[in-house]
Amino acid sequence: MPPVKWLPMLILALETSTELGSCALWRDGDVVERFCPTGRSHSETLLPLVRELLVETESKVGQLDAIAFGVGPGAFTGLRIACGAAQGLAVAANIPLIPITSLEAMAAATGAERVLSLLDARMGEVYAARYLRSPDGYALQGEIRVSSPADVLLPDATGWLACGNAPVAYPVLQERLAVAGIAVQSGILPTASMLARLAAPIAGRGEGMDAAQAVPLYIRDKVAKTVAERLSEGGRA
Repeated sequence: MPPVKWLPMLILALETSTELGSCALWRDGDVVERFCPTGRSHSETLLPLVRELLVETESKVGQLDAIAFGVGPGAFTGLRIACGAAQGLAVAANIPLIPITSLEAMAAATGAERVLSLLDARMGEVYAARYLRSPDGYALQGEIRVSSPADVLLPDATGWLACGNAPVAYPVLQERLAVAGIAVQSGILPTASMLARLAAPIAGRGEGMDAAQAVPLYIRDKVAKTVAERLSEGGRA
């Protein structure tokens, strides 16, 4: 395959939906990523880490073309941190936001064709979604749902890969996957570098969400809209 030709762009990505907080800077296809220190809250470490990253890469907020952020689902406090930081930076630079779900970022990290993303939602529940690889990333199949480990809907076809921390957290889910013959990549969590890679084609099309429209994606007792639907409701193209 010929190498991908990216448009000249500078994209900042922020991901704090899990304990693995990170920020990344995409520059024309190259990504530099930094992770939040462990043992401290993301609210303390994210913005200082962003400043360090910008200084290190000799970049400025005013030079950014877009900011991608982990919209959710995930830890409620973490989602608010990334969303709030992204909004503040986007307003200052007058640039669009690109929300990317944590489960799509996890699916993309596997590189597999068919992926079942399973994220521990705490309180004895699991966030789950199915994705198929597409030219621009990973396309959500159906809806993002939250349920008990015993009630997670598993694919009835072959060729699926499960990823995320939920199978390890809930042995009953691990056993169900094994019985169904679905392999698991348990070490997968969403990262800012993957958010940036998924956001690049969206930014390249001139799409994005106005900062005032950005809200975290909380999923409890309901299903989620796709990122495309969220962009169409509040985005600008």
